[in-house]
Amino acid sequence: MHGHDAIAVGFRPGVIYDKFIQRGQPEIEKVHTITLYIGVQRQEEYHDYILSLEPQRVIFNPGTINEPFMEELAEKGIETVDGCTLVMLDSGEY
Repeated sequence: MHGHDAIAVGFRPGVIYDKFIQRGQPEIEKVHTITLYIGVQRQEEYHDYILSLEPQRVIFNPGTINEPFMEELAEKGIETVDGCTLVMLDSGEY
């Protein structure tokens, strides 16, 4: 809706708007931003995957804040944001 190319990755099959949800850990190139909607308990299995995508930024939406992982990302030069992606998009802060 805001003109960004998005790829949905999740635990269950489905569709978000016109995007099919890819399961597992698909290979994706040139990732700028990852926005997390998964809780801390489920994030652990995605740490290495997220790092392998080499994003410039990871947005931790409400309910996903994970200070140790945020620190690890920051140490690797990846920007971390504690915020709501939808609000950021609507307000022009994205």
